Amino acid sequence: MKRAFGAALLCCLPFSTTIAEDHTGELAGESKVIIKQFMGDLKGELKSAMKAGGPVNAIGVCNRVAPAIAKKHTDDSGWSVARTSLKLRNPDNAPDAWEQGVLEKFEARKAAGEPVKPMAYHETVEEDGQKVFRFMKAIPTGEVCLKCHGAELSPAVADKLDELYPSDEARGFQAGDIRGAFTLKKPL
Repeated sequence: MKRAFGAALLCCLPFSTTIAEDHTGELAGESKVIIKQFMGDLKGELKSAMKAGGPVNAIGVCNRVAPAIAKKHTDDSGWSVARTSLKLRNPDNAPDAWEQGVLEKFEARKAAGEPVKPMAYHETVEEDGQKVFRFMKAIPTGEVCLKCHGAELSPAVADKLDELYPSDEARGFQAGDIRGAFTLKKPL
């Protein structure tokens, strides 16, 4: 009897692993949808601000509106939704150890020739005794990003950044660089 139960249990293990893998795929897909919505909302706000008052006006969006957009998506989805970078503008967005490692891997992948735009990574990790699904998506630096994140900034942009972000490190980027990443996590 015990042998039959053990054999039945062993038969189920591959099936259980498949379910777990499928669940991971579903979580990764859900992450991508949330990021697309967050990115779309943020991009829309930035475009409106640029149109209304140029790059100096757009800085206010990143300073005040972007955290509110992230909170809205966090509240709506049940996921923790944020942005981070190796070169921070806002110290509140500092990467944790896991995010730091993924950002460094993204840089290595870029250096090896991988395109930044589709770059993403996900993993199930244990945090404080609980399994957590984590997902990161690289943010490529576009031409328009260089107005506030490039090597040569207008004096008005530099002054506004200095005022709002005295420890700003998020300058000197070139088009195609990894500006940072969207980062999501959800307890399982």
